[in-house]
Amino acid sequence: MDRTELADFLRRRREQLQPATVGLPQGARRRTPGLRRDEVAMLAGMSTDYYTRLEQARGPRPSVQVLASLARALRLTDRERDHLYHLSGHQAPARGGDSHVGPGILHVLSKLDDTPAVVISDLGEVLVQNRMHTLISGDHSQRRGLDRHLPWRWFTEPASRAIFPEEDWEGMSHKHVADLRATAARRAGDADVTELVSRLRAASPEFERLWNEHEVGCDRGHTKRIIHPEVGVLDLVCEPLLTPSATRHVLIYYPAPNTDTQEKLDLLRVIGTQSMTSR
Repeated sequence: MDRTELADFLRRRREQLQPATVGLPQGARRRTPGLRRDEVAMLAGMSTDYYTRLEQARGPRPSVQVLASLARALRLTDRERDHLYHLSGHQAPARGGDSHVGPGILHVLSKLDDTPAVVISDLGEVLVQNRMHTLISGDHSQRRGLDRHLPWRWFTEPASRAIFPEEDWEGMSHKHVADLRATAARRAGDADVTELVSRLRAASPEFERLWNEHEVGCDRGHTKRIIHPEVGVLDLVCEPLLTPSATRHVLIYYPAPNTDTQEKLDLLRVIGTQSMTSR
């Protein structure tokens, strides 16, 4: 680990990143160019003291999880992300299962203030959500390990299905398995794929049964109904957009035709996480 070079790289990238780029206010009195240390720490989900020690070349060796969070917070390109890993003494993640989300995609998501959008990996790992997606499906940013993967929670945590109508569960189970089956074939032998599939087969009889049916996901857009506690059922069309590496998907949700979902989304955008009931 090269602490001096790591500290210099973090500082320079922080100073080059403008608050508006990451959705933060400029503020009347900003003494430093770019972002402040506490702002980077907030975006990366770590303490300001920890990040400050990294920039002062006196911090511990950051984990790969910390590096992934810093790469997103600082809007690093793929090459810059790899450089960050190398300075920290870690091997950069292989492109096959790459979970890094580049600055271009993050910029697009930040501009979709009235449309739910999320970036997921080809294993169903939630990588980045915009505000509207968080409002309709909850905040996934604090989940760790396998809990970040939608198929894992779907088949091992019954409560995760509560926001969907029960009559849709069977079809959603089939889709989770079929999509994962397609990824497993395309990335045969990759450790992250093998681990997720083997853990699911051991943990869920339902997953094992569907896995043995050998269905393969290949459809593009699909409809999804989500039950929101404040505005009711949202009828949405989910349109996946592939990134160049094909290991990440940008999912855009828009109202299904001939429904009242647009009005509900407009209301949800205004009320946010506030309850509509009086207290």
